[in-house]
Amino acid sequence: MQLSDLSPLMARRQDGGLSFARFRADPALVSLQWPDDVLEQFLFDHGDNAAFVHDYGGIDLLEVTWRQETIPAADFVGMPTGASDAGCIEIYAENPVHWVKVRRPEVGRHWEEHGTWLRPPILIVRRLLDPSDSGLQVVEGRTRVGVLCGRLREGLHVASHHQAWVGRARDNVSRTTVRTLRAFDRFSRRRCG
Repeated sequence: MQLSDLSPLMARRQDGGLSFARFRADPALVSLQWPDDVLEQFLFDHGDNAAFVHDYGGIDLLEVTWRQETIPAADFVGMPTGASDAGCIEIYAENPVHWVKVRRPEVGRHWEEHGTWLRPPILIVRRLLDPSDSGLQVVEGRTRVGVLCGRLREGLHVASHHQAWVGRARDNVSRTTVRTLRAFDRFSRRRCG
């Protein structure tokens, strides 16, 4: 399943008739088994954005599993984002204080008190985009990562490690389990339906 396969669902969301609760209950999305925070940031917020689809439209969404991981602050420095938004992290990093001030007040307080963001950004293993590539890429949370990099550069309070959602290829056991469950579901529907 790719982003283009979700076009009808995205069209219903665009029409305003689909809340996140109804969006996430769609059977296609339930089959992904993605955490709600990833579904919301990745698909609900950006799944039909043309630049986003250009950058991530080739990913087999069923082959990605998500886990919250702790990433050292230094690993975010120089971490790229999709080609359509190349350079935007660096732009946010140029003025981290501004980008925090234009957010809700609790965002600024959290940076000052904890040296990190309130909501983990979405990262993906670059090998899922290009098998010859390595490292991580920022999918969503470019402003957050830019603020982190700018705060590091300016010597402002930054935690040594940060939480992020990281998308990785499902292991063989998980892929087999997912395929088996899908086959069983199709068989059950034919038999009982």
